[in-house]
Amino acid sequence: MKQAFVIGIAGGTGSGKTTLAARLKEGFEDEIILLSQDNYYKSFDKLSFEKRTKLNYDHPDSFDTAFMIEQLRELKQFKPIERPVYSFVEHLRLKERITEEPRKVIIVEGILIFENQELMNLMDMKIFVDTDADLRFIRRMKRDIQERGRDVQSVIDQYLNTVRPMHEAFVEPSKKKADIIVPMGGMNEAVLSILTDKIKGILRESKE
Repeated sequence: MKQAFVIGIAGGTGSGKTTLAARLKEGFEDEIILLSQDNYYKSFDKLSFEKRTKLNYDHPDSFDTAFMIEQLRELKQFKPIERPVYSFVEHLRLKERITEEPRKVIIVEGILIFENQELMNLMDMKIFVDTDADLRFIRRMKRDIQERGRDVQSVIDQYLNTVRPMHEAFVEPSKKKADIIVPMGGMNEAVLSILTDKIKGILRESKE
């Protein structure tokens, strides 16, 4: 096996893509790597916290995609990387780095991973998680309040001003680039079973 096999999992905010990716990884412990686009947000260190909260984090320009491509290429060629860590509470990239050792299978997940052609070209399988907008919004609100210290009004404002428009402009159109469209996200047991069997086959072939 000359290069690692890369599975891309995209979808809108709150679609269940992260759950699907996490459940796949759980089934194989440390045999696969999970790489999240969220860790590759640009860090606007020179801006005040208040100004950082007003940035559009759902536009492709908010990600350091070139760096993500570079690190995914290294992983695909079985080279270790020092992965960045991003804080959604501070809206900053932390000084901390996490070493990711290469594995035979890499799962890449994020809202805009199909928007960039160069990034998408590194993927061997592309999956789009398709979930109704109202359910995605409810999930996002619960997550942002419980995990990221946000208040209800700020979540609503951000959703109306940037999240929904950017979803319609960039995320939804990228669905056409997927090999597989998955309803219900991480709770779709049939798709989870199919992908699990696929990964088992890849790992088995790499050992032969």
